[in-house]
Amino acid sequence: MPKGRHKVYTLLIEVGRTKDDGLPEGSTGAALVCYASGVDEAEAVRETVAVLKQADLAPLDVTGYGTLEEQLADGAEIGPEERELMDRALAENAVIVAQMTPFNDAGPGDQ
Repeated sequence: MPKGRHKVYTLLIEVGRTKDDGLPEGSTGAALVCYASGVDEAEAVRETVAVLKQADLAPLDVTGYGTLEEQLADGAEIGPEERELMDRALAENAVIVAQMTPFNDAGPGDQ
């Protein structure tokens, strides 16, 4: 395999609050699904954390789900929209935030 060949990795990043993060009022943070290009997963994580920090987000935890091929081998179903975003991340050597789910403090029964 040629040295330096990029792949796209699926990452789940939990972020906390910062002053100018743009998250909804009342939320305590968020979970972000990102597709990130890198020569390995460690590089994809480093690049994603750097981009999120530049966007005034506060990354707390990162979970890697591997490449498209690894996910398919594990039996995951990846839809056309996700594949399109993965292709875009690879073509642009970019980090794509595919989904954001805000957290709030409401516990069970607090509704």
